[in-house]
Amino acid sequence: MSTLDDSLQSLASAILRAHQSLRPQVAVTALTHSAPLSAQTGCEIFLKCEHLQHTGSFKFRGASNKILTLTEEQRSKGVITASSGNHGQALALAGLRAGVPVTVYTTTHASPLKLEAIRAFGAKVISIDTDPLSVELEAAKQAQLQNTLFISPYNDPDIIAGQGTIGAELVEQLPDVDAVFIAVGGGGLISGVGAALAHLKPGTEVIGCWPENAPTLQRSLLAGKIIEMDEEDTLSDGTAGGIEPGSITFPLCQKVVNKTVLVSEQEIRDAMKMVARYERWMIEGAAGVALAGAIKLAADYQGKKVAVVLCGRNILLEKFIGAIQ
Repeated sequence: MSTLDDSLQSLASAILRAHQSLRPQVAVTALTHSAPLSAQTGCEIFLKCEHLQHTGSFKFRGASNKILTLTEEQRSKGVITASSGNHGQALALAGLRAGVPVTVYTTTHASPLKLEAIRAFGAKVISIDTDPLSVELEAAKQAQLQNTLFISPYNDPDIIAGQGTIGAELVEQLPDVDAVFIAVGGGGLISGVGAALAHLKPGTEVIGCWPENAPTLQRSLLAGKIIEMDEEDTLSDGTAGGIEPGSITFPLCQKVVNKTVLVSEQEIRDAMKMVARYERWMIEGAAGVALAGAIKLAADYQGKKVAVVLCGRNILLEKFIGAIQ
C-alpha cells in the first residue's frame, strides 16, 4: 500500500466501505478480456462492463451510495439533482427503491431516451434551455430555496466513493492491471477509481480520456485551475459540460490522473463500432471515448494489461446507428 495524503486516504476508506455496503443492489460488473481488441492494439485489453450495470451506467453506484447516507428528514423532503441523463436515471431508481422523491433538472438538449427512463422511475424532470453547467447551478439554487438536498452528479464525496467501487472491483478481478482508461466529464468517476487504485494497487496508471470537442476539465488540469471554455457538440454527451467552481473533483484529479488523452469524434465512432462488431454490445459515446483513448495510446502499453471502463450504454438506437455507419 502507498502512503496517501489525507484526502485520498479518507476517500479510499469510504470506497472500501461502499464496496461492502452497496451489495447486492449494485452489481459487480464483469471484466471481460477482448481477444480481437487485444490483437488489434498489441495490449491485453480488458473491458470493465459498466454498461451492464443497473440503469445502463456506472452512475447507479454513486447514486445508491448517496441515498444510503441520507437522514430521515432528507429522505422525507426528497432530493434535487442536475443531469444530462445517466446520473438522473440512476438517482431516480435509487430513490424509487428507497422511497425518496427525486427531481432532476436537465438541459433541453438531453437525450430523450434518458429523460424517458428518468420519468419511468418516478422522478420529476425539469428541462431548462441552457448549458449543462448552468443547469447544475440553477438546480443547486432551487434546492437551497426549497431547503432540499442538492446532489451533484460528481461534486460529492459519497457519489465519488460509490463510483470508486469500480476500482476496488478491478483490483479483485485483475490484480496485476497496469493501466486504466476512463472517460472524464466532471471527474467523479476517475477521482473515485483513481483513489481506489492509489490505495489498493499503487503504480497502476490512470489515464483520463476526453473528446477533443469537450475537454474542459482536461484544459483545467493543464492550466492548474478550473477554467470556463466553450465546448462543441460531441457524441459523448455524458461527459459534456463544465465543472462547478470549487469542485472537489479537481484537486483529486490533480493527484490521481497520470496522463490525459483527447480523441476526435471519428475516433469515438470507430471505438463504438469496434465494440459492436467484436463484442456485440451497443455503448454510448462516453464509453467509446475511453476505448478510443486506449487505442490512441496503445503503443505505450504493448503487452501490458489495460482495463477500459465502458461507462454506459444509454444512447438512442438511431443515434448509435448513425454514429457507426
